[in-house]
Amino acid sequence: MHLVIIGNGITGVTAAITARRLSPEARITLVSAESAHHYSRPALMYLYLGHLRYTDVKPYEDWFWLENRLELVHAEATGLDTVARTVQLATGHALAYDCLLLATGSVVRTAGWPGQQLRGVQGFYGLPDLESMSRTTQGIRHAVVVGGGLVGVELAEMLHSRGIAVTWLVREARYWQSVLPPEESALLAAHIKSHDINFQANTELREVLGDAQGCARAIVTTTGQELPAEWVGLATGVQPNLTLARAAGLETDRGILVNTLLETSAPGVYAAGDCAQHRQPAPGEVAVEQLWYTGRMQGETVAHTICGQPTPYQRGQWFNSAKFFNLEYQTYGRVPAQLAADTASFCWQHPAGKHLLRINFRQANHAVTGVNAIGLRQRQDVWERWLREQTPINEVLTQLAAANFDAEFSRQHEPAIRREFARQFPDLPVAPATRRRGLFGVRLG
Repeated sequence: MHLVIIGNGITGVTAAITARRLSPEARITLVSAESAHHYSRPALMYLYLGHLRYTDVKPYEDWFWLENRLELVHAEATGLDTVARTVQLATGHALAYDCLLLATGSVVRTAGWPGQQLRGVQGFYGLPDLESMSRTTQGIRHAVVVGGGLVGVELAEMLHSRGIAVTWLVREARYWQSVLPPEESALLAAHIKSHDINFQANTELREVLGDAQGCARAIVTTTGQELPAEWVGLATGVQPNLTLARAAGLETDRGILVNTLLETSAPGVYAAGDCAQHRQPAPGEVAVEQLWYTGRMQGETVAHTICGQPTPYQRGQWFNSAKFFNLEYQTYGRVPAQLAADTASFCWQHPAGKHLLRINFRQANHAVTGVNAIGLRQRQDVWERWLREQTPINEVLTQLAAANFDAEFSRQHEPAIRREFARQFPDLPVAPATRRRGLFGVRLG
C-alpha cells in the first residue's frame, strides 16, 4: 500500500506515525508546500518572543523520518485525479497512491477590506506568516490587531513584547463574546488592558491606508477613527483549505465532507483535521473542528481505518487551553456563553481579579457538565473523569483539591470556593474536604 498524505501538520504526521506502526511494510509519503519538516504551530509565537529557536519547535529530529521510512516531499500539491489515483505536484511530478489523506488545514479568513493587500497586512496561521511578521514588524512603532479570540491575544502579546504600541479592535460588545460567559470575558479584558493594550470593543476595521511604497501606514475604523498602523494583524478566524478538494470534485460544504470513518465522497480518499467537516456530528458537537488535539485524534483514528481497522471517530470530552499573557485559561466539557435552560452555573472569583472558577451542572441531578478555570491550573484527567461519570457538583467541590495542578506551595483556594458555593447554593450542602498531605506533612485542600 502507498499512503500519500497532503499536509504535515499535527493531523498528517499523527496519521503517518500511526500508519507506520500499524502497517510496517506500507510506503508512506508526506507532501507539504509550507515546510520540509513538521513543526508545532502552537509554539510559533514563542519563536517571535525569542523564548524558543526553530529547532525547538520541531517535535521530531531530522533523522526520525528516514529511520521510520516516512518519505517527505517539500512541494505544493496542485491537482488530484481520484479516478487515476494520482496527485500532481508543482514540480511537474505525479504521485500515485492507493490511499490518500487530505490534511490540508486552514487558511486565514478575510473580509475584503480596502487596502488589505498592502505590505504589513496579514493573518497568522503558519510558519510563512511568522516569517513575514518578523520581517515587517522590525522597527515599527504602531500596530493594530483586528478580531478577538486566541490568535488576537497571541498577536497582541507578540507585538507588545517588542515595545510596539498595540490597538486591538473587537467587533463584539465584550471580549470573545461568542465563547465566554460575561464574568470570564470581563476578567480577561481587564487583564489584557493592564498590559497597555488599547482594547476597543464594538469597533471594526473599515479600511487600511497605505504610503507611497505600498506599505500600511494607518487604518480607519467603523467609528471613524484614523489610527497609525505600520502593521495590521488579521485575527478574524480561519476556514478549511478546500482548494485541492474542490478542484478534484470532492463533495464540500464549509469543509471537505466526511462520514464517521473520515471517508470523503471519493473511494480511497480521506480527510481529517481542520479541513474536514463531519456530515453528521454527534449531538452538541460541531461539524468543523479546528483544534490541535482534535486534529491529532482524527489523524490517529483515520490511520486505523486506512490500515484495515475501520474505526469511527469519537472526540470525547471537549477541552481547550490558552494563555492570556501570563494568565492561564482551561475549559473542560461545555461552558457556553449563554446558559442552557436545564443547567445551573456556579462562579467564584478571587477579589484580586486574577483567578476564576466556573462549574456548570444539571439542575435535575446536579451532575457537572463543564468547567472554566482562569489562573487556576486544573488536571485534565480528573475533570474528564468527573464529566464522564456525571459526578454531582457537591462531590466535586469536596474533592476539588484532587484537580489542582498548581505547585504544592501555591496558595490553595478550595476553601474559599466552597464557602462561595454554600452562599450561592445553600440547598446543596458540601461535605468537609478530605485533607491531603503534601511534602513535609503540610495539609492541603
